[in-house]
Amino acid sequence: MRARIRPLAAGSAAALALACSLGLQPGAAAALDDGSLSLAAATSVGVHNTYDQAAYTYLDQALDAGSTLIELDVWVNPFTHKWNVSHDNPVGSSNNCVQTSTLAGAYTGNRSQNLDSCFDDIRVWLQAHPTANPVMIKLEMKAGFDQTIGMGPAAMDSLIAAHLGGLVYKPVDLLTKPDGGRYPDLDTAAKAGNWPSRSALQGRAIVEAIPGTFEMSNPFDHLWTDVEYADYIKGLQTADAVADAEIFPSVLGAQSGDPRTKYGDTTIRPWFVVFDGDAATYVNDGNTEWYNTNHYLVIATDAYNVSPALSSTDPSLSDAQARVALLASDSASFVSTDWTTSPADGVLGEVLPRS
Repeated sequence: MRARIRPLAAGSAAALALACSLGLQPGAAAALDDGSLSLAAATSVGVHNTYDQAAYTYLDQALDAGSTLIELDVWVNPFTHKWNVSHDNPVGSSNNCVQTSTLAGAYTGNRSQNLDSCFDDIRVWLQAHPTANPVMIKLEMKAGFDQTIGMGPAAMDSLIAAHLGGLVYKPVDLLTKPDGGRYPDLDTAAKAGNWPSRSALQGRAIVEAIPGTFEMSNPFDHLWTDVEYADYIKGLQTADAVADAEIFPSVLGAQSGDPRTKYGDTTIRPWFVVFDGDAATYVNDGNTEWYNTNHYLVIATDAYNVSPALSSTDPSLSDAQARVALLASDSASFVSTDWTTSPADGVLGEVLPRS
């Protein structure tokens, strides 16, 4: 069992020393580790609610700063049948995404565009930085999908495919063995260590989706994003169409033990290999090494809240580095922060061994 308050463990100190020795700084236009680590064997850092104009004037500035986690809050607009990106407006977009097909255009123009433009901004940046660290795109589906108006998982997959194209590392990629065969499900593939090296994923993205705050508080919504997408991808596998899936469904609430046991439908459990949860709860909840042992990905949110709490906006660089190293030692894969200004944003370029 891990204690919640403790000095840096040996693994954490070693990870921090490695980060310092590599001179990791913001501006991750090139991979910052040696590329030999698999995606599931490393810890990197990103920004919570990256789409917020208060965080960055333009979304691509987060990628310039080295963020390897881009979080987008997504709403289904029942009137326009578009995917809006905003914190709390279900029928309009409020964000730092612009309409562009060029990198130069990502830093000018009208903001507050829809989700397709956010994907375009990420695509043009990755295409301009083909050796950049892999980026996790986190979709919080604020009110979930809405299949009744044709905006379900398949529609989201189509949108991602149209705007990110071959830059996405998809579930079928994890399922596919080196010899061309396939594992029966994502759980089996992850436990077999079938994740690619980070060098193989340079300039690419992986997409996760979690249930949204409005969805979870809606007493009339009985089919949340995690279950809906997991059931959908399971069906694609049965139909030999799993290559159509663009998203890794995520279990919200990473904790000691296997949180997938909350799903009464046992047949969807093997389709979850990505877990998302509050960093303080995760660190304080026992055997977090279980996630690392099974090669699952973990997104740890609100890194500043782990005891002893740090400033949510501007801790010292050394405190921010120590916090990331601590979470790396607690088997987090992506550390989510709100540190968008100097000096704490110096951690955004860090890539540490996960332990």
